[in-house]
Amino acid sequence: MKREPQRTCIGCRRVRAKAELVRLVRRADGMVGIDRAGAAPGRGAYVCPAPECVEEALKRGRLARAFKGKAEASEEVIRLGR
Repeated sequence: MKREPQRTCIGCRRVRAKAELVRLVRRADGMVGIDRAGAAPGRGAYVCPAPECVEEALKRGRLARAFKGKAEASEEVIRLGR
């Protein structure tokens, strides 16, 4: 039996299966977007698809901490939180 990879949501800090979370990735311009394929290069962070988790990740500066530097949410990430 193969174990599923686990990741921590940067919003609620709960550990969940990687398949249940949305991967965020910081592009070269510092904007954070959604990596739907899960194969974009660079550092990734994971968030639950629930609006509460996305809002929490955006308002507390957790994006900058997760990406270890300046990070600004793109419009598609903001819409995910609505």
